[in-house]
Amino acid sequence: MHQHFAPDEIEPSTAPAISTPRTANEPRCCHRESASTQAPSNQQQRPQIPASDSVKMVLAVDLLNPSPQAEARKHKLKTLVPAPRSFFMDVKCPGCFTITTVFSHAQTVVVCQGCSQVLCQPTGGKARLTEGCSFRRK
Repeated sequence: MHQHFAPDEIEPSTAPAISTPRTANEPRCCHRESASTQAPSNQQQRPQIPASDSVKMVLAVDLLNPSPQAEARKHKLKTLVPAPRSFFMDVKCPGCFTITTVFSHAQTVVVCQGCSQVLCQPTGGKARLTEGCSFRRK
């Protein structure tokens, strides 16, 4: 007569054979252990972190509210709000007191239109004001 088993009561000898892919170093054999029962010897088991526990990491630096000193040290494009560091300024001539608008990183010599005195000279970055010239940022 036929015996009826529940799905979890199937004997291992009557269970359908599941073929697992074999590696290059593994011999062809029908009596090998399945991959689920074999534990790899060179890999360590990682501890499982439960999903219910939330792990919060705290950074050493507040990225959203950086200090003004930290922002001043950074490159102009690496700051929280990228902005140029150049500006226009009004330069007052010490001789005739006329006001001339000058770019902070001017690459040419700027001369006063009233008395032909040199107001600033170019350098590699910002322009160097002549001594005695006062300026205000626009």
